[in-house]
Amino acid sequence: MQNEACHEMQAGEVLNASHAEYPLHEAVIYGSRLDCAKFSKRLSCAIKHLPIRVRFSYEHNSEQALGKGIIKDPTLVLDGAIFLEGLTQAEDITKAFEKLA
Repeated sequence: MQNEACHEMQAGEVLNASHAEYPLHEAVIYGSRLDCAKFSKRLSCAIKHLPIRVRFSYEHNSEQALGKGIIKDPTLVLDGAIFLEGLTQAEDITKAFEKLA
């Protein structure tokens, strides 16, 4: 199964999709295609073991990002709020999501 390995998440893909009992969060990663790809792979590795589901989408338009107050590339917006900024280390991603789980 693709979700079991660390990989770049595709738009619309849900991490831990097979666990309907887990709460579902909506994630939008803003930034360049390359930074978004790096961040989504790091994110999938860092949180795949947590009891949460995350649906991914991406926004590569810098005007859209600026309009939402986003100034760092990449930035993760989770459930409508800025959650992580910059190419965050996996350990820090895990810690931030553990607070949600």
